[in-house]
Amino acid sequence: MAEKDKQNKDFESVNFIVFLWKWRLTLVIVTLVAGIAAAIFSGPTFIEPRFRARVLMFPSSTGAISKALIAEDLSGRRDIMELGEEEQAEQMLQILGSNPVRSRVIHHFELMDHYDIDTNSRFPITQLYKQYEKNIQFKRTEYMAVEITVLDKDPAMAANVANFIADIYDTVKTHMHRQRAYKAYRLVEQEYMKQKHEVQAMEDSLSSLRALGIHDYESQSERLTEELAKQLARGNQPAINRLNERLEILGQYGGAFVSIRDALEYEKKEHSRIKTKYEEAKMDAHAVLPHKFMVQEAYEPEKKAYPIRWLIVVVSALGAFILCLILIIVFQNISNLRKIQQQSA
Repeated sequence: MAEKDKQNKDFESVNFIVFLWKWRLTLVIVTLVAGIAAAIFSGPTFIEPRFRARVLMFPSSTGAISKALIAEDLSGRRDIMELGEEEQAEQMLQILGSNPVRSRVIHHFELMDHYDIDTNSRFPITQLYKQYEKNIQFKRTEYMAVEITVLDKDPAMAANVANFIADIYDTVKTHMHRQRAYKAYRLVEQEYMKQKHEVQAMEDSLSSLRALGIHDYESQSERLTEELAKQLARGNQPAINRLNERLEILGQYGGAFVSIRDALEYEKKEHSRIKTKYEEAKMDAHAVLPHKFMVQEAYEPEKKAYPIRWLIVVVSALGAFILCLILIIVFQNISNLRKIQQQSA
């Protein structure tokens, strides 16, 4: 039985080879015609060649510049030379695909005219956005870098667009940060200036009290009291009168001196803390630091990336061969079925 099955399979294989040989001319002609047609219709006359330019970059790990450079709390600091991770790469992709980036690219390169989109058509903006998304793509690599890929009919245009997008990434992200950082800076600045004026007012008050002869209430009070006791023992009335006057002034303004002095000490500590916050907020609002590490800038490609003519020719020829073969088999089976029906009739 097994030997018989083997013979049947060998017979079927031989029959298939004979079948292919019988229809060899048709199959060869169809395959050649399909290949030639594919070679012709994939040429620049029918399909516009596209050139591909790429930019490769890593996001930075730092957000606030002040935390990376001048923050005193080391627990939250990150090295400004540290590459970003998955979270930063995803954020970069979101920004690159955002409308601010797209709008700047469209206006800078006048893509409406470059893509030959009719402004009088029904949906010109929709067509423009579809063409933009088709030609400009962003993706994350396996090593957490971000790749910008631009396809265009002009190789120089492809490279310029890719590099421009990489450049404006910093601009857009900095603008996003500054919108929030500047408001925070203004709030901290108001508090800083308010406290600065309060400290200055307290220092002016202490200066006025020092002009009255009050410099250190506790030690002065102790020394004047001791000196008064000595002069009383000696019966030196002029000295006693002078000491009483000074003690009277000390008693009248000493409490205010102590209160202002202690409050000033506390306010100076708070002022120092707020000044640090003020400097951090000022740096975040005004300083500029790149948000990316460039690995590869785009260069003008010499060879077109699309269409791949040899692949189109091979796929078209192979597809035509298989389709022709299927149609011949169907046609042959239908013909055999009709012969059997005629014989049975």
